[in-house]
Order: sequence, then C-alpha cells, then structure tokens
Amino acid sequence: MVAIQKASILEAYEGFRSEPAPERPRVSVFFPVYNDERTVERVALKSLDVLSRVASEYEVVIVDDATPCRAGEIADRLAAENPRIRVIHHSKNLGYGAAIRTGLANVRYEWICFTDGDDEYDIYDLEKLIRLRHRYDLIITFRYAKLYSTFRIFVSWVYNRSLRALFKSRFRDISTGLRLIRRDLLNELDLKSSSPFIGAEIAIKTMLKGFPVGEVGIQTFPREFGHGSATSWRNIIATIRDMTSCYRTIFSPGYDAPAHREQHRNSTAALRYSIKPQSSDRLDPP
Repeated sequence: MVAIQKASILEAYEGFRSEPAPERPRVSVFFPVYNDERTVERVALKSLDVLSRVASEYEVVIVDDATPCRAGEIADRLAAENPRIRVIHHSKNLGYGAAIRTGLANVRYEWICFTDGDDEYDIYDLEKLIRLRHRYDLIITFRYAKLYSTFRIFVSWVYNRSLRALFKSRFRDISTGLRLIRRDLLNELDLKSSSPFIGAEIAIKTMLKGFPVGEVGIQTFPREFGHGSATSWRNIIATIRDMTSCYRTIFSPGYDAPAHREQHRNSTAALRYSIKPQSSDRLDPP
C-alpha cells in the first residue's frame, strides 16, 4: 500500500515537473533620449536584463531625438556591442511625441513597452505589466508615489483633472511614461501628437475604440541630473495645442462613425421605397 502511494506521488510530481512553462511573449522595448547621456546606457542594460526574463524574443530600440548631448553616440556604441539594440536618429529635434511615434513605427514584436530615457520610471516594472497582457490591449501606469517638485505635482494634477473632464475618462494618471501596448492596436489609433500629449492620446483613443485598458500602480524616482522638459513652457504650450486638436477630432460628427452611415443616410428615400407595403388583391371585409 505504501509503495503504491509513493508511486502515485512520484508520478504526480513527474507530471507537474513536465508541464510546459507559460509561453513568454515577444517584446520590444524602446525609449527616446534627449539630454539623457548619463542614463541611456543604464536604461538600455536594465531593459535587456528584464526582457531576458519575461520575453522569448526581444529587442531594445533607442530613439535619438537629435539630442545635443552624447546620448546618441553612447547609444550607437551600445548597438555595436549588442545586436539586440538598435538606434534611430532624428536629423532634427521633433519633440517627445514624434519620437514616440518613430519608436512605435519601427519596432518588430507584437508587444511594445516604452518608457523615458532618464530612468525616472523603472523598466523592471515591465514584469508587472506583462502579467496583464491576456486581459488588456493597453496597460498604462499611475504614480502613487511622486518624488517631484511641488510645481510639477501641481501641473500633473491640473493636467489629469482637465483630461478627465474633457474626454470623459477615469484614468488616474494618463501620461505616465511607462506603458505596454499590443502592436496590432496601433493600426486603429491614427496618432498625431508631437508633444508629451501622445501618452494621453493613446489611452483616450484606445478607450473610445472599446479596447480594454488596464492600470498598474508604480513608484517613480527623481531625475539624477538636470531638469526634465515635460513641464517646460514650450512643452506645455505644445501639449495644449495637441490636446485641443485631439478634442476637436474626437468630438467631430464623423469621428469613428459606424461604417456606411453616410451612405445609408443619403439613400433613406431608396430604403423607404424598398420597404413600402405592396398593394394586395385581398378584399377587406365590409
């Protein structure tokens, strides 16, 4: 009897051990750099490390938005040393949103994670996001611990409140710079922004298209050098411009209207005639 029990336990253990591991996805990570020469190498190497543990195939793409510092040069050296790293250079500075759109257009794999090049967002949080890929097509993050200046926290609060009111969304922190998106979804969004509004545009258009959007809480870390440009007056003005343009597009009469709506509206008379009751030879009772 004991021998039978031992055999059964051994078979169960062998069966458990032989079960296939969960299939790991193919993932691209990319990030733009502008005045990030002190962190570009660190973010790239951390990206490779986390990808080696969560992805079956992977790559890291660095988008140099014509940075005036050595970040582009350092990125080229990293790419020469590691075939999993690629670099794309803008010939002139096009803005954060344009750099994000460049990255989205040039990655290879079906899941895309993008972050910032200053290491304020820890790319190791990708492990949290990747677990939710079976439930959501877009996974964004919200900062529950913000180690920023009072001015930046105030600007972020005003910005998120404004977006929730304008676009009727409930996202906690719509523009946090760490996201995971399914590549096929990009074909549905028609992104236009060149400013930091690009993150909000992605989330809002995904929501309005009916695709599920998940949110994950993360911590952020202070920039170790210089000042971030997201809250510069230049970027604030550019963000307001893109936000206004997006609002006008989304709330225009024809945005994402049902297919053939205009065709059917123009042919109402023909439809009415086609369903007009036909005369009958039946005599009604007196």
